[in-house]
Amino acid sequence: MLRNVWLGVVLVCWSALSLAQTYPSQALKLTVPWPPGGGVDTTARMIAQPLATALGQAVVIENKPGAGGNIGTEQFARAKPDGYSILMGSLSPNAVNIHMYKKLGFDPVADFLPVIYVSAVPNILVVPTNSPVKNVAELIALAKANPGKLNYGSAGVGSSQHLAGIVFIQSTGVEVVHVPYKGTAPAEADLMAGHVSFMLDTTACLALIAGGKLRALAVASKERNPALPDTPTFDELGIPGVHVSSWYGVMVPAGTPKPIIDRLNTELNKILKSPELKKRMADFGAEIGGGTPEAFGAYIASETVRYEKIVRLSGAKVD
Repeated sequence: MLRNVWLGVVLVCWSALSLAQTYPSQALKLTVPWPPGGGVDTTARMIAQPLATALGQAVVIENKPGAGGNIGTEQFARAKPDGYSILMGSLSPNAVNIHMYKKLGFDPVADFLPVIYVSAVPNILVVPTNSPVKNVAELIALAKANPGKLNYGSAGVGSSQHLAGIVFIQSTGVEVVHVPYKGTAPAEADLMAGHVSFMLDTTACLALIAGGKLRALAVASKERNPALPDTPTFDELGIPGVHVSSWYGVMVPAGTPKPIIDRLNTELNKILKSPELKKRMADFGAEIGGGTPEAFGAYIASETVRYEKIVRLSGAKVD
């Protein structure tokens, strides 16, 4: 009996070593449960090519948007746990939607394993350049003078833009209407067209700010964003606690062998330390990540707890 147990342990160890040596032997699929053009998609594309180079296999991005990231994430949860299906996880589907939606087609804890924390981008309060609002004080005053008449756009229910709006409302006492879209790009298009009053966007809007199409009023972080050095934080404006960042990280289906997770983590840590990616992340206004799968898992758990309170206080729910 004891001999059989030891034989089993040896076979498992040998199998894991063999797997680590042969992986990967085919292309990988990187699922992005959001449309092209947003922060999740942009970040995925930043790491896909260097990861493909490091692994010697193509990394193909598949956008599967809808329902605040839920549709693509639910489909991914059923993927084979063989290391060839990886997910660009993010705040909404992996930490928030469990509190926002009455029913999810996946378990954000049991169905996934963390690989690495990639980056985070603070949300930015923006208005159209033709808006009469020139600063946050003016926006708050206008909203309070017209309760329920101003609105703000987001990439969808449970998106970081939506959550940042909730925190802004809770911190300022304004009464504004949330308008969810199917992704960041269409929300930004309607913002520029004047169909929504403002947006607490991700740094995907930096190019629009630089191009004079949007005006940045404040950054939802504890420190100023190097990409917007002249834009104050909410803390600086006397509105403490408006700290919301979109974070992104690589995940795999539950059951994926640890040697594969370790290989992906090792390669991605190297990529995140490369000068080229550091510059691209800085230009995108992102705080670069890295670290162990365990550290990323602990961070997800802390964010899940934090947003349970925010969502509960807001009363926001989706049937």
